[in-house]
Amino acid sequence: MKVNYIEPGGKSFKMTILALFLGSFVTFADLYSTQPVIPVFAKQFGVSPAMASLSLSFATGALAICLLLVSFFSENIDRKKIMATALSLSAILSICVSFIQDDLFILITIRAIQGAVLAGFPAIAMAYINEEFHPKSLGYVMGIYVSGSSIGGLAGRLIVGVLTDHFSWNIAIGSLGALSLLISLFFWWMLPASKHASHNKVSLSRIKASLINNLRNGRLVLIFSMAFLLMGSFVTVYNFVGIPLMGPPYHLSQTLIGFIFIIYLVGTFSSTWMGRLADQYGRKGVLLSGIAIMLLGALLTLVSPLLLKIIGLALFTFGFFGAHSIASSWIGRLAEKNEKAQASSLYLLFYYAGSSVVGASGGLFLMKFGWVGVISAVSILIVLAAFCVIKVEKVKNIT
Repeated sequence: MKVNYIEPGGKSFKMTILALFLGSFVTFADLYSTQPVIPVFAKQFGVSPAMASLSLSFATGALAICLLLVSFFSENIDRKKIMATALSLSAILSICVSFIQDDLFILITIRAIQGAVLAGFPAIAMAYINEEFHPKSLGYVMGIYVSGSSIGGLAGRLIVGVLTDHFSWNIAIGSLGALSLLISLFFWWMLPASKHASHNKVSLSRIKASLINNLRNGRLVLIFSMAFLLMGSFVTVYNFVGIPLMGPPYHLSQTLIGFIFIIYLVGTFSSTWMGRLADQYGRKGVLLSGIAIMLLGALLTLVSPLLLKIIGLALFTFGFFGAHSIASSWIGRLAEKNEKAQASSLYLLFYYAGSSVVGASGGLFLMKFGWVGVISAVSILIVLAAFCVIKVEKVKNIT
């Protein structure tokens, strides 16, 4: 029986990947909207940078926790409706955050709710891609999807950084929320309804069986672990790089710190380009190349000249988005046919757990050891991630 996949060349293909790009854009723009103003929060609320970073860590942590629940209980609901609702509600919550004046606890609480709401998009989107597109184009499509996250991360941080410098962080995040709401409406209109989703009756026994099957797949577990380590490293660097750059000898303004996030554009290129390379030459070698570039970039941020620091950040970002793109598409190949959504959710659970756990703890290394301590910790995590990839094809399923 021939499966009617969405294939390159047609109008449906272009509309669908554009919709997924926009959904990924909104997800990352909203989720990481507080990252560029962590130093501002620390000053305004009178807390440490590590405490201020909880505005991000609680959002990513709540998202990670809710991913599995969403993937299991979404199987009898149209995937498009779940994703579109998640994007719209997240945009509204960003607008709500903009009204907070002096209560960090309420801000963190709303951000946690926003993270939980956003769980309705990324895991479902990855499953949608693996189900609706032809397997031969998965690397390219996933690359486009991941590039949306890099553009969204750039736009969100840039908008918030610049508007904060000229007005306030409240106006900045509120403006981003309004933009996200508009884009969410386009997503509703453009994305086709899912046609190949597996509709299975939800039960605790089936949920347990699916989790056990995925966690017994040793190759999947290694990719999950790699996602935790790389995302934790990535968020740690971007959470705190603004603090040394705002101090001596650089004294950069919030606007200039925001413009540094233009570096995310290299992630747009690398995610698509390395996705294509993985389709042609195999995932393992290209993935390891991305991780090696990440490590080189991280080490380069230790030098004093500002230009070299920025080049280091660019290499770090290039390698990360390329690696994430490849790993995301690899999950669909390693998972069982009826468990792709759950496998994608587990991947993202580890991914965002790394953002939450490692991203927050990085502030402690900054306080005790400075930027050298941050990069030392990050470098160790990146090397461990490379070890996970090397082991993927050697490990057997866990019995």
